[in-house]
Amino acid sequence: MMYPFLTLDDGTEIVHSERKPDGRVKVYVEKPDEKICFRNATCWLPQYLWEDVNGFSSDELNRIESVIRSTAHLILEFADTGGFENASGF
Repeated sequence: MMYPFLTLDDGTEIVHSERKPDGRVKVYVEKPDEKICFRNATCWLPQYLWEDVNGFSSDELNRIESVIRSTAHLILEFADTGGFENASGF
């Protein structure tokens, strides 16, 4: 299951999975693109391991990673509680 997390000012969507049995959380990033339909990438927390990067420049990926790093504590908490909508105190 993937849970919505954040939409950036440029239309980039960030969603995340539940915590996997190995402790990792999949963070999926997608942005509409007129030429290639969608740019997308996957980042695995807590390692910040990127895979399947399609269409994002290094600068864009660095910006996205900066956002993910600054909110990773929330993503990991929400991964344990069923997403933002099920998190207590929010």
